[in-house]
Amino acid sequence: MEEDSNHLANPETPHSLEAETYEEEEGRDPESNSLRQPLLKRNRTLSSTPLALVGAKVSHIESLDYEINENDLFKHDWRRRSKVQVLQYIFLKWSLAFLVGLLTGLIATLINLAIENIAGYKLLAIVGFIEEGRYISGLIFFTGINFFLTLIAAVLCVCFAPTAAGPGIPEIKAYLNGVDTPNMFGATTLLVKIVGSIGAVSAGLDLGKEGPLVHIGSCIASLLAQGGPDNYRIKWRWLRYFNNDRDRRDIITCGSSSGVCAAFRAPVGGVLFALEEVATWWRSALLWRTFFSTAVVVVVLRAFIEICNSGKCGLFGTGGLIMFDVSDVKVSYQAMDVIPIIIIGIIGGLLGSLYNHVLHKVLRVYNLINHKGKMHKLLLALGVSLFTSVCQYCLPFLAQCRACDPSFSETCPTNDRSGNFKQFNCPDGYYNDLATLLLTTNDDAVRNIFSTNTTNEFHVTSILIFFALYCILGLITFGIAVPSGLFLPIILMGSGYGRLLSMAMGSYTNLDEGLFAVLGAASLMAGSMRMTVSLCVIFLELTNNLLLLPITMIVLLIAKTVGDCFNPSIYEIILELKGLPFLDANPEPWMRNLTVGELADVKPPVVTLCGVEKVSRIVDVLRNTTHNAFPIVDQGVLVPGTVATGATELHGLILRAHLVQALKKKWFLLEKRRTEEWEVREKFNWVELAERELKIEQVAVTRDEMEMYVDLHPLTNTTPFTVVESMSVAKALVLFRQVGLRHLLIVPKYQGAGVSLLTINTSLLFHAYSSIFVHLTYKVASAGGSCSWDLDQARLAGLQHFECLSSSRKTQAFLREK
Repeated sequence: MEEDSNHLANPETPHSLEAETYEEEEGRDPESNSLRQPLLKRNRTLSSTPLALVGAKVSHIESLDYEINENDLFKHDWRRRSKVQVLQYIFLKWSLAFLVGLLTGLIATLINLAIENIAGYKLLAIVGFIEEGRYISGLIFFTGINFFLTLIAAVLCVCFAPTAAGPGIPEIKAYLNGVDTPNMFGATTLLVKIVGSIGAVSAGLDLGKEGPLVHIGSCIASLLAQGGPDNYRIKWRWLRYFNNDRDRRDIITCGSSSGVCAAFRAPVGGVLFALEEVATWWRSALLWRTFFSTAVVVVVLRAFIEICNSGKCGLFGTGGLIMFDVSDVKVSYQAMDVIPIIIIGIIGGLLGSLYNHVLHKVLRVYNLINHKGKMHKLLLALGVSLFTSVCQYCLPFLAQCRACDPSFSETCPTNDRSGNFKQFNCPDGYYNDLATLLLTTNDDAVRNIFSTNTTNEFHVTSILIFFALYCILGLITFGIAVPSGLFLPIILMGSGYGRLLSMAMGSYTNLDEGLFAVLGAASLMAGSMRMTVSLCVIFLELTNNLLLLPITMIVLLIAKTVGDCFNPSIYEIILELKGLPFLDANPEPWMRNLTVGELADVKPPVVTLCGVEKVSRIVDVLRNTTHNAFPIVDQGVLVPGTVATGATELHGLILRAHLVQALKKKWFLLEKRRTEEWEVREKFNWVELAERELKIEQVAVTRDEMEMYVDLHPLTNTTPFTVVESMSVAKALVLFRQVGLRHLLIVPKYQGAGVSLLTINTSLLFHAYSSIFVHLTYKVASAGGSCSWDLDQARLAGLQHFECLSSSRKTQAFLREK
């Protein structure tokens, strides 16, 4: 990160007036924040110290270093790697992918077992109170158990791991996009996420375990890649390969896809979800590993289902692991069926965008409440729990008892934990259709409303009450301090309006009411989350009916198109509320008219270092700046191939962490000279240079050492990505997004015009978002006598050809960091 640049504002410019207005807003009482103002106030000037709401507090966030740092030590290690070491690296990547799938499958099974048994025994106890006519006692017991379970989940999130609250998917998207969110993948977060999900879902709250499972899979992947928690990290030699952001990014992608697979038992859908929704950077090798991880998850889940079918898992049977089977339905289409399918898609897009808009406002209100302290967070969560419990228990008394039809394939009525015809307060031979949907787990509620060949099972009034209740619960439940997912609440709302639409259509369509519920859920998810391909495959794997593919595709495409006309997806809204920077795939139109050189001119001169720098200068720079990298500039360089001297050479970039390592290792010289290659290898190795945790405050330097020198050439990345100053911002942003850059050097179009440095923080805060296919010529300046890009990097960026400029073009370089 860079230092704040508020002091650059000119008092006589319009921007200064905006800054003064912003300062006035900054001094206001936070509780008086308008609902139209962002939750996290940002500086309107180009600041490079971004803040974000991470967990319960505002935190400084850093970008990730996905770029390979090609200094002398890296090049030496790469040359001396044997085939055995390369095979070790490949084997370790596949082994970690296997462990991620295995552990995610085991933990998902544990969560489902716990939820089904806790909720099952709770519901059986309620049935006992109902059968005895002790309705008030049943209400007190039902509300008290749910209150206790919610209290456990909320206390864990509020007091021990605030980052475990919510789904975690927006934070994972930001991480894979290049933003390091602190404490998101720690061991404490993982444990709280597991226990909190069990408590919150068992309490009957309108939330799912799908989003938390994605976060759990990512936490497992991160902990495996780094060798365990920060305080108890395993220092195995093999794990040294993963001590970098690039490989950790890949393994976390495997974890996110494994989480989706564990939630829906959808291996292909999990891979496509990672590709479409969370991952920014993708390649074929990563596709294979994510698919391997999801395959392992499915095998684990299938093995436990076989065990549980024999009755060895308590109340956990064929349910729990969501599988809404409608494969026994014969799907046939007629020309008139196109009209209700289109209507479902349009309504889904409208309701999805409306849900995003209202939830956006609700989250702003919740933010004001949460800012008042931990007790207010707990009271908010417990209040939602009480409201949910009272509604789920009392509303079924409003429904009329319906007579059991002898043609029903299932037992009617039933008082078991699950079932499609719950007796509740009805006499023998009758069932309560609203109790069937409310007094059960959310998974069983979806399974019941998705049930096919049940045209007369539910009354329109019961479905209307169900839909209205879950619309309200879906808005007030998400945002409380418990682990929560958005998938299941949206599925419940969508299935409700799908049933209602089917009842309204009546004899005008031949589609089954259960299929209408499936299509309604799919359309609302597409209208809110704006997913298409992955969502289509997930629903096919959920329903086990390939005949639904054509109509599901049509519904999803229509719903997403309608939703995009009004607002962004729900995850993008959450990213904005939390203040997490995100490089979007689409550039703004004005970015074509702004060059990177113009963008660089608005920043103050950057701090540069010499190739052989004095220790005191390095210490002063590290203590008084927050820059992550510093250009290395040598004066009086002999231009190769000529007799000209006195040129200024941009040798490359050196990372802040490498400067701290040099100070820690006491790699000091008594005189100002360049070191030999063997001297560097004796003092450093590439594993040590991968460490990022060391701070300048932890390094002690004596007064005598301050007068010594450090040769920075061997630690400098001599091949940073470089572009010409005339390049548009839209075109430059493709490098930040697709290649995963943190810094981008800008070279002059003419000699002696100076060189600038653009960082990802400037781009993020300037809203320069783009991801386009670049096919023009890149003129890449050489650094240290070699071209900045090789052919593989050029192909990765989508370039047809590029040119390498000689180092003589770097004469009289005057650097400015952005």
